[in-house]
Amino acid sequence: MTVYAIGILILLESFGVSISPLITALGVGGLATALALQDTLAILFSGINILVSRQIKMGDFVKLSTGEEGHVVDMNWRNTTIKTPTENMAVVPNKTIASAIITNYAQPFAECFISIPIGVSYESDLDHVEKVTCMVAKEILQETEGGVKNFEPYIRYGGFNGTSISFNVILRIKAVTDQQLICHEFIKRIYARYKQEGIIIQLPQ
Repeated sequence: MTVYAIGILILLESFGVSISPLITALGVGGLATALALQDTLAILFSGINILVSRQIKMGDFVKLSTGEEGHVVDMNWRNTTIKTPTENMAVVPNKTIASAIITNYAQPFAECFISIPIGVSYESDLDHVEKVTCMVAKEILQETEGGVKNFEPYIRYGGFNGTSISFNVILRIKAVTDQQLICHEFIKRIYARYKQEGIIIQLPQ
């Protein structure tokens, strides 16, 4: 089509017809069209880039720097639909996704670590605390849906607070969406077990 247009312009020039005004008009018209389609083209190219790069895929659990998070349930050239943990649908323009920082919890694989903070009193036997805590964490991973059953939980002491010695319990889960249930079950059981063992949980002051 472009070749035909150039040929017609050359033919008109050969017949003595001035084509300068026509070229100017075409240039202005092309610029106006490009400006009018700027947002549409940006969305189109963003959508193509997202679909081709496959940095996110259907079913992935993602979190955007703009705040949206959830499972990707639909993708097209214009927008991406994310199903949030509250069962709502967030329709995000691909132009926004292309410029956002994306945390994809499904890549390179879905399994991930979670860290649960705890603080115990200064009178505690830390070896005993470690043994009891890891035992309970292991039970939770084996008995609760979403826990990685063959993972050996561990704790890492982190510091001395005003009234407690703080540490983090490290567990491994099958997907980021399992963290709430695992934390829920672990906190219930560790609280009851600490009471049995005489281990005092201290809140930082």
